[in-house]
Amino acid sequence: MKFFRPLFVFLLLQIPLSAIAAGQAELTWYGHAAFKLTTPTGKVLLIDPWLTNPANKNGKDDLAKLEKADLILITHGHFDHVGNSAEIARKTGARLVSTFDLGKAIAQYGGYPEKQMGFDTQGNFGGELTLLDGEVKIAFIPAIHSSTVMAPEGSADKDIHDGGNPGGFFIMVKNGPAIYHTGDTDVFSDMALTHQFGKVDVMLACIGGHFTMGPERAAEAVRLVKPGMVVPMHFGTFPVLDGTVETFAKALKKQGGKTRLHEMKVGETLKF
Repeated sequence: MKFFRPLFVFLLLQIPLSAIAAGQAELTWYGHAAFKLTTPTGKVLLIDPWLTNPANKNGKDDLAKLEKADLILITHGHFDHVGNSAEIARKTGARLVSTFDLGKAIAQYGGYPEKQMGFDTQGNFGGELTLLDGEVKIAFIPAIHSSTVMAPEGSADKDIHDGGNPGGFFIMVKNGPAIYHTGDTDVFSDMALTHQFGKVDVMLACIGGHFTMGPERAAEAVRLVKPGMVVPMHFGTFPVLDGTVETFAKALKKQGGKTRLHEMKVGETLKF
């Protein structure tokens, strides 16, 4: 016994501290297009963080309890994607990941702290960022949509301002999943090129219709991307977003692909 204990301690000391500290990556859905991605080392990324959207009954509590965010990723300038980002940024110091055009507009008209954005976290389509000490890589993916920015409700500024071009993100987490958030978009053929950045483990796909692709066209997008799993989003928040998971599931089944459909519940967390 006296021999084994020193041997165990010796072996334990050979294990990197990062391996001991690292946990699982987690993905939480707040409803609509809002997600929280937590890396294995505890870094927090928020995507289109409209936590107080109508689909999230606990939105105000979720917003109040959110104490940590390292990065906030915003796909385009519409209010339902900019969401609570300025408030969260001021509270947490989170840096903005977006295109330069969108960042400038959100800082000027949306209240996002301009000091929390810059060359290190902003880019454009085809570009790729390495962030959080190399733990995360983020590629900018185009989208077919629009992107305008409005001042917060109650502001004297009632104008609509240009927010640059809309997009999505391909997020690669070290020792974690590779996630493609489509943003708001229709299907387009170049989605098939997303794999050039890496294999997509999880695709977060808008299916609501009206302003974006609906379930059938979203299924075509899945066929092009070929992710391991698809999670539908951006549906049911408003009456006009009437695309359903049932219709989406039927369209996927008709295609006969290998992608697994997972319908997340608001507030649910997936672990990887």
